[in-house]
Amino acid sequence: MPNVDYATVFSPRDEDLEPIRRGLHEYNVSKLGTDVIDNYTRLAIVARDAENRVVGGIYGELFWDWLYIQTLWVDEEHRGQRIGTRLLAMAEDAAVSKGFHKSHLETTNFQGLEFYVKNGYQVFGALEGKPAGSTWYYIKKELA
Repeated sequence: MPNVDYATVFSPRDEDLEPIRRGLHEYNVSKLGTDVIDNYTRLAIVARDAENRVVGGIYGELFWDWLYIQTLWVDEEHRGQRIGTRLLAMAEDAAVSKGFHKSHLETTNFQGLEFYVKNGYQVFGALEGKPAGSTWYYIKKELA
């Protein structure tokens, strides 16, 4: 067995993570080729009110043939005005315009599961107890 030292690092610095990311990236390129790997971009859409305050937004990534939605948020005062629905539709339309036809994300029962299901997403997995007393859902959608 090789002589290897191990270290546990809480709150690692970006430079600590870079060799790990690079190593996985190089492995993925060896298996998938550069066409799939290099077709990556981040996406953000911001909603502002008349006073130019951010009242909502969505951001995610386009990669490996999928739109991955990391975060969608609407200020509590502005909920119920279809801002979230519009942000989601705009992100999906942007993905389709770049040739991506699938979307996925994670949400919890207290965040937005009903919202996403109402907008055509389907649950394909659940992790009960994340966080305690809640359920973490994995959901996806085929985009037009």
